[in-house]
Amino acid sequence: MTIKIATISFLLIVLSLAVSNPSQKLRGNLTKLTAQTENQDKKNTMQRILDDSAKLEKLASDFQFIEGPIWHPDGFLLFSDIPANIIYKFGSNQQVEVFRSPSGKANGNTLDQENRLLTAEHENRRVSRTEKDGKVITLADRYEGKRLNSPNDLVVKSDGSIYFTDPSYGVSKEQEELGFYGVYRLTPDGKLTLLVKDLVLPNGIAFSPDEQKLYVNNSEAGYIAVFDVKPDGTVTNQQLFAELKDASQGGVPDGLKVDVEGNVYSTGPGGVWIFSPDGKLLGKISVPETATNLAWGESDRKTLYITGSTSLYRIRLKIAGVRAGK
Repeated sequence: MTIKIATISFLLIVLSLAVSNPSQKLRGNLTKLTAQTENQDKKNTMQRILDDSAKLEKLASDFQFIEGPIWHPDGFLLFSDIPANIIYKFGSNQQVEVFRSPSGKANGNTLDQENRLLTAEHENRRVSRTEKDGKVITLADRYEGKRLNSPNDLVVKSDGSIYFTDPSYGVSKEQEELGFYGVYRLTPDGKLTLLVKDLVLPNGIAFSPDEQKLYVNNSEAGYIAVFDVKPDGTVTNQQLFAELKDASQGGVPDGLKVDVEGNVYSTGPGGVWIFSPDGKLLGKISVPETATNLAWGESDRKTLYITGSTSLYRIRLKIAGVRAGK
């Protein structure tokens, strides 16, 4: 593996958390972020993304362990509570409702080009699609006749191919059949191709805006890997994009998204880490619990929704995220 060491310049964003009572999945209080910068150049760079006055809003809490947020263009957010075996819906009425139960212990979610829900299911060890009539069908659950480990997160390319990660977080060692943890490409005609098998535990996954780069979080190793995407959809030239290590904070590189300017957002120790397209750390959004995943929301895709381990948050940014679905 070719390693490219990214120069990381730290910009701290300190979170002052307003104390609130447990909300039983109800809307919480606002919390204010204050940007602190090492020099004016870095401050200007980060302020193109996030105002000093931006507020992190706690929307709902009292979940078991939530993941996989995805914004639907009909105006609502879906997200998974893995141990609870539920996919929840957070709508314009600011209330949380059950969208599907059981969910197959769903983890990551995204949309295909028809805005159908695609889900990585731990318990069923598959990638599924929810049809317009609500029927859930299996898209992939085996590779070369052996069961997948525990599909974790997924992203759709403009040609309709689904790229997904398959670590072991949802299965025991005795249940594993493959003997490795892969990154796969599933074409619209159902062909499943193994792209990568040498990451420790691949997790979050995202494309650059031009789809020339594929980013994959290697959670236990503490870094984001980046690959060149070849014209045939396979990947090559694996490199180290950025490390996310801070022993003083909880969390690992997990959920991963990219904005329209190519900045990379990853959950990690202490919250959400934001990197420039060349791997320089621009700043962090501190989250008062372990951040697990994130998604762009609202019609302009400038609201960043963040799943913490037990709570759902959002914050308003200034750059739109890459669109999921159509």
